[in-house]
Amino acid sequence: QVQLVESGGGLVQAGGSLRLSCAASGRTFSTYAMGWFRQAPGKEREFVAAISGTGSTYYADSVKGRFTISRDNAKNTMYLQMNSLKPEDTAVYVCTADRYSTAYIYRARELDYWGQGTQVTVSS
Repeated sequence: QVQLVESGGGLVQAGGSLRLSCAASGRTFSTYAMGWFRQAPGKEREFVAAISGTGSTYYADSVKGRFTISRDNAKNTMYLQMNSLKPEDTAVYVCTADRYSTAYIYRARELDYWGQGTQVTVSS
């Protein structure tokens, strides 16, 4: 069982930065793949980035070069460093976890665990 709690969202100006954190509890944290999705009003939920238990990373084209996903297994925490933020990055960002990193690649099923989300708002 894994529980996920996001933090670090807020309001920033375009071009600014934020770092999101996702604190996880659960005895299998280090073996789980984790990732971020985002959802803005009126839009489909969008994949942002994911990281496997061994550190392989995956990014949506829209955030490549601007966002960096990382994890600190000693702290049971995953991070999303967001730089050069744009107004179109505004969304609720949700932390997720799954037994297999392939779930983030193929997305053929619902992921195992979801957090409640944290709001990121980027003003122009």
